[in-house]
Amino acid sequence: MTVAHAPADAPAEERSGLLSRVAGSPFVRLIAKRVLVAIPLLLAVSVLVFLLLELMPGDPARNQAGMDATEEEVEAVRKSLGLDLPWYVRYFGWLGGALTGDFGTSSVSGRPVVDLLAERTPVTVELVALAFIVSLGIAIPIAVLAARKPGGFFDRLVMVMAMTILAVPNFVMALLLILVFAVALRLLPSIGFVPFADDPVANIKSVIMPVLALAVPLSCFYARFLRSDLVEQLNSADYIDTARAKGAGPWKVLWGHAFRNSSFGLLTIVGLNIGGLVGGTVIIEQIFAMPGLGIMMLDGVGSRDTAVVQMCVFIFAAVAIFANLVVDVLYAVLDPRIRYGNH
Repeated sequence: MTVAHAPADAPAEERSGLLSRVAGSPFVRLIAKRVLVAIPLLLAVSVLVFLLLELMPGDPARNQAGMDATEEEVEAVRKSLGLDLPWYVRYFGWLGGALTGDFGTSSVSGRPVVDLLAERTPVTVELVALAFIVSLGIAIPIAVLAARKPGGFFDRLVMVMAMTILAVPNFVMALLLILVFAVALRLLPSIGFVPFADDPVANIKSVIMPVLALAVPLSCFYARFLRSDLVEQLNSADYIDTARAKGAGPWKVLWGHAFRNSSFGLLTIVGLNIGGLVGGTVIIEQIFAMPGLGIMMLDGVGSRDTAVVQMCVFIFAAVAIFANLVVDVLYAVLDPRIRYGNH
């Protein structure tokens, strides 16, 4: 969508009118509505997590004070952590701090949560981003090649392999990768993470297996879905017959017509699975000893570190909601009719 820009020296009335037209455009209204829906969802997630942490067994004050601490010492720690206040008072205090960039302090390490996030987030972001790229990079060409000749040898081979891999949980896939590439072949490190800034080659080696453990099962799921949708488009869609009647070649029909329409369904599936991809890092980081958000959240749950768990879950939920927002925007970009619909 092309938007005209008013010159910097244009009259105030002209600039105001331009801003009003932009703000009133259907595309902008679509994004605004999605954002307005996302805000209460995030608040609901934060409240739910706060309540679940309240119901967890154990006493954070006792954990921090130590098992040999006296009741007076435990009570002093409880007051210093604010645990003597009602949960809703503590929740609104956390929410007010979060809105200003203060995410609280870890009750275990005593460090600000924002510092812990700055250290751990890049690891998880790298894993998720690479797994996302690799899964689509594997799934799309395989699905297109399989749909080119449905029922052929390659198509049957792909479907059998996809079903077999999908039956294997990603943590089992991770252990198999360690057994093959770390134990048997000794090509990759089995655990640990090296930052890219420290050693790019060592960084790539340290993330290959975690990324494959996340991406391979997901790519099989994407490939099966996309292949089925492409075959359905090729066999039943009228626009495919029209393209063939106009002399379009098989690959042009497949890429230029069938894949374009199947991309809508693929976008939906990808958007719905972003949350699962991010959640999968919790187990994978634990197996490969990756110092990311997932392992930090697990440690926080074990020690009832409320501030850490709250922010980790909040970030995971925000990523999933933001992914669905991006999918909605991409729908409007790919099909202009959507942005003008009743959304």
